[in-house]
Amino acid sequence: MSPLDKSTIDWPALLEEAIRARESSYSPYSNYPVGAALLTKNNKIYTGCNIENAGFSGTVCAERVAIFKAVSVGEYDFQAMAVVTIDGAFPCGVCRQVIREFVTDLPVLVGDVNRQYHIYEFKELLPYGFGPENL
Repeated sequence: MSPLDKSTIDWPALLEEAIRARESSYSPYSNYPVGAALLTKNNKIYTGCNIENAGFSGTVCAERVAIFKAVSVGEYDFQAMAVVTIDGAFPCGVCRQVIREFVTDLPVLVGDVNRQYHIYEFKELLPYGFGPENL
């Protein structure tokens, strides 16, 4: 299946996984919990939540947690991602760069806790990305 074949992805289920992941957020400084769910081509889902730190540079975003969990067990082929915040905010620039390390095309659901969402192609989120092929 092509990673851009959005019709075969159970988007509501992926959204729910991201919403559940958001519940584990450790965000005492921003009070802005974020959840992410990453679907691999093997149909496994890796979730992540943001984890803040008093030394702000130690904070890690939900999207990166999900990706790092997948990569740490040898999963490198992704077919979709969902990101959920209270208001449907987009992934930060650092997360977009980490996503770009592994994909050039990926449908990304950006949603909120009311289950309102829109699906973007990753190239819309980072149109001129810098990746491994640029080195």
